[in-house]
Amino acid sequence: MKCLVIIPARYASTRFPAKPLAKLGGQLIVERVYRQVEKAVSDVVIATDDSRIASAVEAFGGRVVMTSTEHRSGTDRCYEALQKVGGNYDIVINVQGDEPFIDPEQIKSLIACFDNPDTDIATLVKPFSAEDGIDALQNPNSPKVVVSKDMRALYFSRAVIPYLRGIEPEEWLQHHTFYKHIGIYAFRSKTLGEVTALPQSSLEVGEKLEQLRWLENGYRIGVGITTIETIGIDTPEDLARAEAYLASHQQ
Repeated sequence: MKCLVIIPARYASTRFPAKPLAKLGGQLIVERVYRQVEKAVSDVVIATDDSRIASAVEAFGGRVVMTSTEHRSGTDRCYEALQKVGGNYDIVINVQGDEPFIDPEQIKSLIACFDNPDTDIATLVKPFSAEDGIDALQNPNSPKVVVSKDMRALYFSRAVIPYLRGIEPEEWLQHHTFYKHIGIYAFRSKTLGEVTALPQSSLEVGEKLEQLRWLENGYRIGVGITTIETIGIDTPEDLARAEAYLASHQQ
C-alpha cells in the first residue's frame, strides 16, 4: 500500500502560540515529529496555515504544503493537503505536530490495520496498567475505547467504559483491561474525503470527540495496540516535562 503521512501544524494555538517552532532538546518540535515519522514512511508532508512554519520546515529540508486557516480540525487540514499533494495514495496517516516522541513502530501498527480489507480508518490504543491508578483511568482528558474481539472500535468516551458493576472503582484495573486512546489516525484516501464532508453528529457534540462522528456514520475503525506512551505537548508546562523526559532517556 502506498502511504502518505501528513503532519498538521498550526501557529495560532490558544494554549501555546507558535508551538511547532518551540525547541525540544535544541530541535524544533515539528522537526522532531517529522524525523520520527520518516523512519517508518518515506512520504511525509507538513500541512500548515502559517508562512513562518513553512519557512522553518523548508530550512530543515522538510516537505511542506500551505493550507487554509479556516479548518475546524486536523482531519480537514489533512484532506486539503492530500488534494494538493496528489499522488494516488492508498493510506493517509494523520500524525499530530505536537507528538515528538511518536515511535516508528506505532506508524507500522496503524498501517497493519489495513491488512483487513474492511478497515476504513485505523487508530491506536494503549492498555492502562494497574500502576496507572484510578485517577488516570477517570481523567476525562484521556479518552477510553471499547474494542470488539476482532479489534474494531465499538465506542470512544471520556467516561470510563465499560463500567464494572459490583466492583469498587479503585479495583477496576485489577479486573479488566481498559484501553486509552492514542489520537493518531490513518484513513483510506477515499474515506478521508468522505468523513470531512460529514456534519457533526450528536455523540461527537456531546463528548467532543471527532471519531464518534465516523462511528455514527458506519465507518469501521480498526484498532492497533501499542505499549509505547506518547507525550503530546499542549502547553509550555508540557514542553518542560518533555525536556525532562528527553534528558532522562538520553543518559
